[in-house]
Amino acid sequence: MNKVMQIFKIFNNFNKKFARTAVDSVSKEVPTDKGIKPWHEIPGPPSLPIIGQFYHFLPGGSLHVLETYPEVAYKKYGPIVRLDAMFGRPPYALIFDPESAAQVYRGENLTPTRTGFYSLKYYREVYGRKKGEPDKPTGLITDQGEKWKKARSTINPVMLPPKTVKRHTKILDEIALDMVEHLKRIRNKDNKIKGEFDIHMNMWALECVGALAFGGRLNCFDPDLPENSLMRRMIHCVHETLALSNELDFKPNVWRYISTPTFRNAMKVYAEHERHSKYFVERAKEKLKSPNQNPDEERGMVEKLLEVDENIAAVTASDMLLAGIDTVAHSVISTLYYLASNPDKQHKLREESIAGDQKVYLKACIKESLRLRSIAFANLRLTTREYNLMSYRIPKNVYVVAFHNHMCLMENQFPRPHEYIPERWIEKGPLSHRNAHPFAYSPFGFGTRNCIGNYY
Repeated sequence: MNKVMQIFKIFNNFNKKFARTAVDSVSKEVPTDKGIKPWHEIPGPPSLPIIGQFYHFLPGGSLHVLETYPEVAYKKYGPIVRLDAMFGRPPYALIFDPESAAQVYRGENLTPTRTGFYSLKYYREVYGRKKGEPDKPTGLITDQGEKWKKARSTINPVMLPPKTVKRHTKILDEIALDMVEHLKRIRNKDNKIKGEFDIHMNMWALECVGALAFGGRLNCFDPDLPENSLMRRMIHCVHETLALSNELDFKPNVWRYISTPTFRNAMKVYAEHERHSKYFVERAKEKLKSPNQNPDEERGMVEKLLEVDENIAAVTASDMLLAGIDTVAHSVISTLYYLASNPDKQHKLREESIAGDQKVYLKACIKESLRLRSIAFANLRLTTREYNLMSYRIPKNVYVVAFHNHMCLMENQFPRPHEYIPERWIEKGPLSHRNAHPFAYSPFGFGTRNCIGNYY
């Protein structure tokens, strides 16, 4: 027991030093303006000696469940919540106010720090790096500053031009038709889907991402595809990666000091995902050497990046296979669910589809699904200067976490917030999205660090 207490004392001393560096030093440099309250007066969970706020995140604590703790924090403490520095993690300011989110997003520089996948970054920079291996980019998900800027500047010309998407329209249409046939084939006699529907949608998303990244089919709908196939293992690996990252990176965790079982498991899963990604990259490199390679307009994005920067191509493939599968599947599953639950909306969308119109209602249906079930629950920024938010001073080196999944369900932003109303994205009136703050709904982030998948 004494050893445990000694460890907690070490953590506590480190946390105090970290908090002073991130908060107190700034507060001392600049006097608090009249009417602006200091950082330590922001409402937040109470602290105990030595362990601080950590006990709230333990089993049985009010903030233990990641999916619900933002809602709990908002109801208990209001639209701005203070979480102190903990286990090497900077202080957090949880924001449930769109105007405050706008101030921070617009106030940061051209290379804002948006992190969250700390353990994945550690794997790519330290744990999974061979001894003596030169410094390499770790990807758009985990890189920051100039490294991120260089990678994004290299990737943008390949991924963002509108013609890039148009070039792949034919193969994506083929995949959609194959998916429909696949779903028909696996229905049982009661006209229901056998097995877990989300896995089938993830396989469809993987097939789409594979076509965009590598310019060809992965054959995820092969009826003879074994359970232990590379494609199925990839889906499982992505789900495990996201779950483990939630545990290690979005909750207070001691993995920076102690090699916990969850940390060791995460390193194994990250290594497996890296192996899968390398397999596809090597296959793409072989295709480029082949005399029968695809014409330029049919090449995948990773194939094109391989001709520019092999390191960036490799890590981009890994990012696409990680960030592009579950997110795409989630969006489509949510849209299908809400359409099935609202037959009148489904009928209206079907009429638009048959008429061959401009897909205005389809876009509205997708936006409304993303409003009700966000892909990412929040966006993060590390402050590079001070802010005055809701009459509180936010110092430099604090993570501001804007919970858009909560803000877009506020009655004062979107009336009848829990109802599926695609018309709010088309029509004028009291329900119109134009009445909401523009930063209340931000599923893909904002500014230079917005999600590159926003364009797809």
